Amino acid sequence: ARLRLAPQNSWEVNDPARLRAVLEKLEAIRAGFEASRSDGKRISLADLIVLAGGFAVEKAAAAAGLAVEVGFHPGRSDARDDQTDSASFNVLKPKADGFRNWAPAGLTERPEALLIDQAQQLGLSAPELTVLVGGLRVLGANSGGSPHGVFTERLGVLSPVFFTTLLDMDLQWAPIDASCGVYEARSRGDGQRRWTATRVDLIFGS
Repeated sequence: ARLRLAPQNSWEVNDPARLRAVLEKLEAIRAGFEASRSDGKRISLADLIVLAGGFAVEKAAAAAGLAVEVGFHPGRSDARDDQTDSASFNVLKPKADGFRNWAPAGLTERPEALLIDQAQQLGLSAPELTVLVGGLRVLGANSGGSPHGVFTERLGVLSPVFFTTLLDMDLQWAPIDASCGVYEARSRGDGQRRWTATRVDLIFGS
Protein backbone atom coordinates (compact mmCIF):
# COMPACT_ATOMS: atom_id res chain seq x y z
CA ALA A 1 0.00 0.00 0.00
CA ARG A 2 3.02 2.30 -0.27
CA LEU A 3 1.52 3.09 -3.66
CA ARG A 4 -0.65 5.68 -1.91
CA LEU A 5 2.41 7.47 -0.48
CA ALA A 6 5.05 9.75 -1.98
CA PRO A 7 6.99 9.31 -4.17
CA GLN A 8 5.15 6.42 -5.85
CA ASN A 9 1.80 8.23 -5.94
CA SER A 10 3.32 10.89 -8.20
CA TRP A 11 5.23 8.68 -10.64
CA GLU A 12 3.92 9.12 -14.18
CA VAL A 13 3.82 5.35 -14.76
CA ASN A 14 1.32 5.02 -11.88
CA ASP A 15 -1.23 7.43 -13.45
CA PRO A 16 -1.47 9.74 -10.39
CA ALA A 17 -4.95 11.11 -11.16
CA ARG A 18 -6.46 7.68 -11.81
CA LEU A 19 -4.62 6.22 -8.83
CA ARG A 20 -6.07 8.92 -6.57
CA ALA A 21 -9.62 8.10 -7.70
CA VAL A 22 -9.13 4.36 -7.16
CA LEU A 23 -7.59 4.84 -3.72
CA GLU A 24 -10.45 7.12 -2.69
CA LYS A 25 -12.95 4.42 -3.71
CA LEU A 26 -11.02 1.74 -1.80
CA GLU A 27 -10.81 3.98 1.27
CA ALA A 28 -14.60 4.43 1.13
CA ILE A 29 -15.08 0.65 0.91
CA ARG A 30 -12.76 0.15 3.87
CA ALA A 31 -14.58 2.77 5.93
CA GLY A 32 -17.94 1.15 5.12
CA PHE A 33 -16.64 -2.30 6.05
CA GLU A 34 -15.19 -1.16 9.36
CA ALA A 35 -18.31 0.86 10.25
CA SER A 36 -20.46 -2.23 9.69
CA ARG A 37 -18.44 -4.38 12.09
CA SER A 38 -19.64 -4.58 15.67
CA ASP A 39 -16.57 -6.60 16.63
CA GLY A 40 -14.15 -3.79 15.73
CA LYS A 41 -12.50 -5.84 12.98
CA ARG A 42 -10.43 -3.75 10.58
CA ILE A 43 -8.84 -4.27 7.19
CA SER A 44 -5.63 -2.71 5.93
CA LEU A 45 -5.60 -0.88 2.64
CA ALA A 46 -2.80 -3.20 1.54
CA ASP A 47 -5.06 -6.24 2.04
CA LEU A 48 -7.94 -4.45 0.32
CA ILE A 49 -5.79 -3.64 -2.74
CA VAL A 50 -4.84 -7.32 -3.09
CA LEU A 51 -8.44 -8.44 -2.50
CA ALA A 52 -9.76 -6.00 -5.12
CA GLY A 53 -7.17 -7.20 -7.64
CA GLY A 54 -8.21 -10.82 -7.08
CA PHE A 55 -11.86 -9.90 -7.50
CA ALA A 56 -11.07 -8.12 -10.79
CA VAL A 57 -9.40 -11.27 -12.13
CA GLU A 58 -12.39 -13.40 -11.06
CA LYS A 59 -14.80 -10.97 -12.73
CA ALA A 60 -12.79 -10.92 -15.97
CA ALA A 61 -12.68 -14.72 -16.02
CA ALA A 62 -16.43 -14.93 -15.36
CA ALA A 63 -17.04 -12.59 -18.29
CA ALA A 64 -15.21 -15.15 -20.42
CA GLY A 65 -17.37 -17.97 -19.04
CA LEU A 66 -14.73 -19.35 -16.66
CA ALA A 67 -15.20 -19.99 -12.96
CA VAL A 68 -11.95 -18.94 -11.31
CA GLU A 69 -11.33 -18.47 -7.60
CA VAL A 70 -8.33 -16.36 -6.64
CA GLY A 71 -7.00 -17.24 -3.21
CA PHE A 72 -6.64 -14.52 -0.58
CA HIS A 73 -4.52 -14.49 2.57
CA PRO A 74 -4.91 -11.40 4.80
CA GLY A 75 -2.33 -10.00 7.16
CA ARG A 76 -0.62 -7.12 5.37
CA SER A 77 -0.12 -3.86 7.22
CA ASP A 78 -0.04 -0.31 5.88
CA ALA A 79 3.10 1.79 5.83
CA ARG A 80 2.95 5.42 6.90
CA ASP A 81 4.50 8.55 5.42
CA ASP A 82 6.99 8.78 8.26
CA GLN A 83 8.16 5.22 7.49
CA THR A 84 8.84 6.00 3.83
CA ASP A 85 12.02 7.70 2.68
CA SER A 86 11.23 9.31 -0.68
CA ALA A 87 14.86 9.59 -1.76
CA SER A 88 15.45 5.88 -1.23
CA PHE A 89 12.23 4.89 -3.00
CA ASN A 90 12.99 7.10 -6.00
CA VAL A 91 15.92 4.79 -6.75
CA LEU A 92 13.27 2.13 -7.52
CA LYS A 93 11.42 4.34 -10.01
CA PRO A 94 11.19 2.32 -13.23
CA LYS A 95 12.72 3.65 -16.43
CA ALA A 96 9.87 1.90 -18.25
CA ASP A 97 7.12 -0.57 -17.38
CA GLY A 98 6.50 -3.19 -20.05
CA PHE A 99 3.73 -4.80 -18.02
CA ARG A 100 1.67 -1.63 -18.34
CA ASN A 101 3.13 -0.76 -21.75
CA TRP A 102 4.65 2.50 -20.61
CA ALA A 103 7.89 4.06 -21.74
CA PRO A 104 8.87 7.73 -21.44
CA ALA A 105 9.90 9.84 -24.40
CA GLY A 106 13.60 9.73 -25.10
CA LEU A 107 14.17 6.28 -23.59
CA THR A 108 17.57 5.05 -24.78
CA GLU A 109 17.30 1.45 -23.54
CA ARG A 110 15.19 -1.13 -25.37
CA PRO A 111 11.86 -1.39 -23.50
CA GLU A 112 11.61 -5.15 -24.12
CA ALA A 113 14.99 -5.64 -22.43
CA LEU A 114 13.79 -3.59 -19.45
CA LEU A 115 10.69 -5.80 -19.28
CA ILE A 116 12.87 -8.91 -18.98
CA ASP A 117 14.91 -7.20 -16.27
CA GLN A 118 11.73 -6.21 -14.40
CA ALA A 119 10.39 -9.76 -14.63
CA GLN A 120 13.67 -11.12 -13.27
CA GLN A 121 13.48 -8.74 -10.29
CA LEU A 122 9.95 -10.02 -9.60
CA GLY A 123 11.13 -13.62 -9.80
CA LEU A 124 8.83 -14.47 -12.70
CA SER A 125 9.41 -17.40 -15.02
CA ALA A 126 9.06 -16.94 -18.79
CA PRO A 127 5.54 -18.48 -18.83
CA GLU A 128 4.49 -16.30 -15.87
CA LEU A 129 5.82 -13.18 -17.60
CA THR A 130 4.02 -14.11 -20.81
CA VAL A 131 0.60 -14.84 -19.32
CA LEU A 132 0.77 -11.76 -17.10
CA VAL A 133 1.40 -9.41 -20.02
CA GLY A 134 -1.30 -11.05 -22.15
CA GLY A 135 -3.79 -10.83 -19.30
CA LEU A 136 -3.01 -7.22 -18.49
CA ARG A 137 -3.51 -6.20 -22.12
CA VAL A 138 -7.03 -7.65 -22.42
CA LEU A 139 -7.90 -6.12 -19.05
CA GLY A 140 -6.92 -2.71 -20.43
CA ALA A 141 -4.34 -2.16 -17.69
CA ASN A 142 -1.99 -0.04 -19.81
CA SER A 143 -0.66 3.11 -18.23
CA GLY A 144 -2.54 6.18 -19.37
CA GLY A 145 -5.18 4.05 -21.08
CA SER A 146 -2.85 3.45 -24.05
CA PRO A 147 -4.45 1.31 -26.79
CA HIS A 148 -1.16 -0.31 -27.81
CA GLY A 149 -1.31 -4.09 -27.52
CA VAL A 150 -4.98 -4.08 -26.51
CA PHE A 151 -6.15 -6.35 -29.33
CA THR A 152 -9.75 -6.75 -28.24
CA GLU A 153 -13.15 -5.15 -28.51
CA ARG A 154 -14.20 -6.96 -25.30
CA LEU A 155 -12.12 -5.08 -22.75
CA GLY A 156 -12.06 -6.71 -19.33
CA VAL A 157 -12.69 -10.24 -20.60
CA LEU A 158 -9.84 -12.69 -20.03
CA SER A 159 -8.92 -14.36 -23.32
CA PRO A 160 -5.86 -15.41 -25.35
CA VAL A 161 -6.62 -12.83 -28.06
CA PHE A 162 -3.35 -10.94 -27.40
CA PHE A 163 -1.41 -13.99 -28.59
CA THR A 164 -3.71 -15.07 -31.43
CA THR A 165 -3.54 -11.54 -32.84
CA LEU A 166 0.25 -11.47 -32.72
CA LEU A 167 0.36 -14.79 -34.59
CA ASP A 168 -2.36 -13.89 -37.12
CA MET A 169 -0.75 -14.28 -40.55
CA ASP A 170 -3.35 -11.95 -42.09
CA LEU A 171 -1.71 -9.06 -40.26
CA GLN A 172 1.41 -7.28 -41.42
CA TRP A 173 3.27 -5.21 -38.85
CA ALA A 174 5.32 -2.12 -39.69
CA PRO A 175 6.72 0.76 -37.63
CA ILE A 176 4.62 3.92 -37.52
CA ASP A 177 7.72 5.90 -36.64
CA ALA A 178 11.08 4.19 -36.20
CA SER A 179 12.01 6.62 -33.42
CA CYS A 180 8.98 6.00 -31.17
CA GLY A 181 8.92 2.19 -31.10
CA VAL A 182 5.23 1.97 -32.02
CA TYR A 183 3.98 -0.33 -34.78
CA GLU A 184 0.72 -0.77 -36.66
CA ALA A 185 -0.90 -3.90 -38.01
CA ARG A 186 -2.64 -3.78 -41.38
CA SER A 187 -4.64 -6.52 -43.03
CA ARG A 188 -2.83 -8.16 -45.93
CA GLY A 189 -6.24 -8.52 -47.58
CA ASP A 190 -7.69 -5.02 -47.61
CA GLY A 191 -4.82 -2.93 -46.21
CA GLN A 192 -6.96 -1.63 -43.36
CA ARG A 193 -5.27 -0.69 -40.11
CA ARG A 194 -6.34 -3.03 -37.31
CA TRP A 195 -4.17 -2.53 -34.22
CA THR A 196 -1.14 -0.79 -32.79
CA ALA A 197 1.56 -2.24 -30.58
CA THR A 198 4.92 -1.49 -28.99
CA ARG A 199 8.22 -3.33 -29.17
CA VAL A 200 7.29 -4.95 -25.84
CA ASP A 201 4.13 -6.43 -27.40
CA LEU A 202 5.79 -7.62 -30.59
CA ILE A 203 8.60 -9.42 -28.76
CA PHE A 204 6.04 -12.11 -27.85
CA GLY A 205 5.33 -12.77 -31.52
CA SER A 206 8.96 -12.57 -32.57
